[in-house]
Amino acid sequence: MTEAPSSAPVEPRPGAGFPVLGWLRGYRPGWIGADLVAGITLAAYGIPVALAYATLAGLPPQVGIYGYLLGGLGYALFGSSRHLAIGPTSAISLMVGANVAVLAGGDPGKQLAIASLAAFMVALICLIAWAARLSVLVKLISDSVLVGFRFGAGVTIAMTQLPSLFGVAGGGHTFVERLWLLLGQIGDFNPVTLAIGVTAIVLLVAGARMLPGRPVSLAVVALSILVVAVFGLAAHGVVVTGAIPPGLPAIGLPSLTFRDVPDLFPVAAGCVLLAYIEGVSAARGFAAKHGYAINPRQELLGLGAANVMAGLGHGYPVAGGLSQSAVNEAAGAKSPCSLIFASATLALCLLFLTGLLANLPKAALAAIVLTAVAGLIDVAAMLRLWRVSRFDFAAAACALAGVLLLGILQGVLLAALASVLMLLLHGTTPHVAILGRIPATQVFGDREHHPENEPVPGVLLVRPEAVLVYTGVDHVQEAIRAAVAAAPAGSLRHLVCDLSATPAMDLAGADMLRKLHDTLAAQGIQLWLVGAHARVRHLLRRAGVAAVVVGVERESSVASAVVAIGAGSQDVPGGPSSTGH
Repeated sequence: MTEAPSSAPVEPRPGAGFPVLGWLRGYRPGWIGADLVAGITLAAYGIPVALAYATLAGLPPQVGIYGYLLGGLGYALFGSSRHLAIGPTSAISLMVGANVAVLAGGDPGKQLAIASLAAFMVALICLIAWAARLSVLVKLISDSVLVGFRFGAGVTIAMTQLPSLFGVAGGGHTFVERLWLLLGQIGDFNPVTLAIGVTAIVLLVAGARMLPGRPVSLAVVALSILVVAVFGLAAHGVVVTGAIPPGLPAIGLPSLTFRDVPDLFPVAAGCVLLAYIEGVSAARGFAAKHGYAINPRQELLGLGAANVMAGLGHGYPVAGGLSQSAVNEAAGAKSPCSLIFASATLALCLLFLTGLLANLPKAALAAIVLTAVAGLIDVAAMLRLWRVSRFDFAAAACALAGVLLLGILQGVLLAALASVLMLLLHGTTPHVAILGRIPATQVFGDREHHPENEPVPGVLLVRPEAVLVYTGVDHVQEAIRAAVAAAPAGSLRHLVCDLSATPAMDLAGADMLRKLHDTLAAQGIQLWLVGAHARVRHLLRRAGVAAVVVGVERESSVASAVVAIGAGSQDVPGGPSSTGH
């Protein structure tokens, strides 16, 4: 049930360095039980997922649990969300596994050291981004591009787990290589391993539907361990996790420095981009549901603190994941205190229960990863992009192809580039509507979408639908000149440019309008500029454009200009804008 905003605790002020002080001041004693249950539930969910993701990252299984244990503590101190849960995620785990192994040259010890260093580098980038107020840059990544990236990431991650599901060796570095090798090995699959994996998937899917918010994956793990131990399936080729060292992580600084691994920066930057986008998106969703606010800039500090703690425990980069956060919220979490209870539960498990995980089949871990990433492969979202906007679909397909053909890291960088290119294309080719009168009204709308709209004799009505800045002014000018040229020779006497859909303008835009006035005047056509917003009017006056064109008035509109033209006057009657759609 959604809480009313009045039930929310006192929130920290925007930009506060220690949000923990805010939620502690508003903490209610009655919330302790709910946070305790949520913390234990989150730990129960996190153990199998952390083991699976650490394997995906090519690191010892317990390292994934270290990330949940320590990352949650760091975020609880500096994060601004009451429900976001921190730990390893599928995309970051795959990115670390694919790139850190190459940097380590096949040395497992060095690979763990580099992964730990990556967590510190992520924290450093977050701190720099926080100081430079770069949280706004996340808005440059469009939702359409993220649909394609997530789709590609889900397919790529699934392909890395299929060999474990079938009980074959697998291999390869890219999606195509992995697929080719799997097809060549599929005939050697282990039927017992496949049976365990498929059964685990069926149980996970059924459990998620019938018992939402419950630690179904933990029950599946326990059942698979029991089956392997009772029937001695390890002797029949079923690969198991093996012994996990008991005890808490050793706290310490990384054994390597940034100078030792200069090529690690792109990996860390990619992790920051992925982690911040996913974390802020999830946090905003839960904040809206429960009636409180998050601070996007503060989230950089929360993410940085989580990764500092993970790095100190010799873990790898962590993030706020949507799935674990949904578990935390569904279990009744009221505050970040649930993360502290989850960390305490995980610590007890590391101290006393690691021996039970020795017979955990890797096919069960593969099943957990496959069901976790199934939501990333959103076919319906891709089909919607195809139906609604081919431009957005092309951008999503570009990101998808980048992930599949180049890898997660290159894919996320390509996704960012695709988003920037989309922004530039929209900025350089703004739409210029040709307006007409809606029949029997004094309202004007786009004739391209409504051909029944009536042209005004001797008058061309245009509306640029974007900011008029240097990136797009040439396109707007050419579109208007083309519309003028398309009119019958000698038929135009006035051109009314409606600026109501132009919220901002730079000097290049003002100069373009001045040149347009000069060109039209040479053809005997009067330029009118109407509907301009206050900032635009001030710029037009300072640039001297308002002195030579007609209509740069406070309440001018297309309708008032048409009335003035019909009356043979250059004085535009005031009145509200009458531009339609």
